[in-house]
Amino acid sequence: MSPTRILVTGGAGFIGSHYVRTLLGSLGPGDVHITVLDSLTYAASTANLDEVRHLDSFRFFAGDICDEPLVNDLMATHDQVVHFAAESHVDRSILSPAEFVRTNVLGTQILLDAALRHEVRTFIHVSTDEVYGSIATGSSAETHPVSPNSPYAASKASSDLIALSYHRTHGFDVRVTRCSNNYGHRQFPEKVIPLFVTNLLDGRQVPLYGDGLHVRDWLHIDDHVRGIELVRTGGRPGEVYNIGGGTELSNRDLTDLLLASCGASPEMIEYVVDRKGHDRRYSVDWSKIHNELGYTPAKNFADGLAETVAWYRDNRDWWEPLKTRAELLAKTC
Repeated sequence: MSPTRILVTGGAGFIGSHYVRTLLGSLGPGDVHITVLDSLTYAASTANLDEVRHLDSFRFFAGDICDEPLVNDLMATHDQVVHFAAESHVDRSILSPAEFVRTNVLGTQILLDAALRHEVRTFIHVSTDEVYGSIATGSSAETHPVSPNSPYAASKASSDLIALSYHRTHGFDVRVTRCSNNYGHRQFPEKVIPLFVTNLLDGRQVPLYGDGLHVRDWLHIDDHVRGIELVRTGGRPGEVYNIGGGTELSNRDLTDLLLASCGASPEMIEYVVDRKGHDRRYSVDWSKIHNELGYTPAKNFADGLAETVAWYRDNRDWWEPLKTRAELLAKTC
């Protein structure tokens, strides 16, 4: 039997590259060939793919998912798509929403059109719990209406609905995943955990928004990748699957854990003006993927956080140039 040919968009980013390394690694399924399409924006790094670059089962193309001729040519030779490519930083979406709409909405539509045209078997659209908006109590199931509050979340909700419409209109096998907050090694240092860890390692304060009582559910990258793979191999067409981590923490509680991990005192916290429209709490009900596909988060948060902090402590050569790039970008926004 010939291998399944998977086009992975955004495969040089944090989650996408981890997915690619996992599938092509020793614990992967062994029956896949992967092509990565990535535009190599500031948050991506080809170094994330060094471990698999030598493999015959791997190809890389630098390009934009809004480039219709390129997308059309690539789609013609693939069986499945796993779509990670997205602009994903909420703060930047508030300042520059146009690029989020272009990439996340228009780019997804271009991919879907090409996939439908070339009769791709399955299209996995990777999304976020932020599309549900803030909830005070309980957890959002997949049937919960989307109610996004930031330009980023609105662009992802839009792309979710466009993707699902291709199933309802054309019968196309589209499956959507919505994950909670990811963490782990090789995450770009604009996100809260690597930002705080790298600041503390440099003896700098950490910027905590508002009162620090915003709550997030934390999902280790290993568990997220495993959940996506379960959906790719066993999910149902036209369905949405929440992927949760099972560890809800306020940002202040998370900060305290990071301070302890880095041997820092509470004086290293700098309380800053809250972000516009900052959602108070996200929480997803992941019982559907558990009951249908057997998913349960396996990574203990304490262990995962300790491993993540240790990785950043040991890999300054990876994150220091990226952090400088992020800080320069922030000054230009």
